[in-house]
Amino acid sequence: METTLGKRIAALRRDKGLKQDELAQQLGVTPQAVSKWENDQTCPDITLLPQLAKILGVSVDELLSGKAEPEVPAVRVLPAEQRKDLKDMVLRIVVDSAEGDKVRVNLPLGLVEAALDMGMDVTQFTGTDALKGIDLGKILDLVRCGSVGNLVEVESAQGDTVRIFVE
Repeated sequence: METTLGKRIAALRRDKGLKQDELAQQLGVTPQAVSKWENDQTCPDITLLPQLAKILGVSVDELLSGKAEPEVPAVRVLPAEQRKDLKDMVLRIVVDSAEGDKVRVNLPLGLVEAALDMGMDVTQFTGTDALKGIDLGKILDLVRCGSVGNLVEVESAQGDTVRIFVE
């Protein structure tokens, strides 16, 4: 049985130890509005969803769908005999900007290696400047040494988040 948006808001709010009036104050709405959301009488205004999700500690997708984003594996270094060939691995880049832009890039590492050999940079892969300081050559060096999992995770002061992981 799937839970409703209202039930998810209520459960997440309780998990954070917030009262309805505290959540309402943080969002600039009335406690009655929060009560109506939680009782599935109305839904939050779409413009409130990013702030509501942030306060409740989930993504907007998770708030709306009830499905958590897959857990990114912690970084680990594999012994030489357990390492895969680069062509069998995938570089995943996740960028969530404070303005609500989302970039998801999944690239075979063999393709990344070939592109770097041709002189391409990460902004050409993603179309965003959020990754300008990321050196994919260094990430490839880490992977060649056996590093896999969540290799880079950055949250800027402006609220942008960048994650780079290898599977």
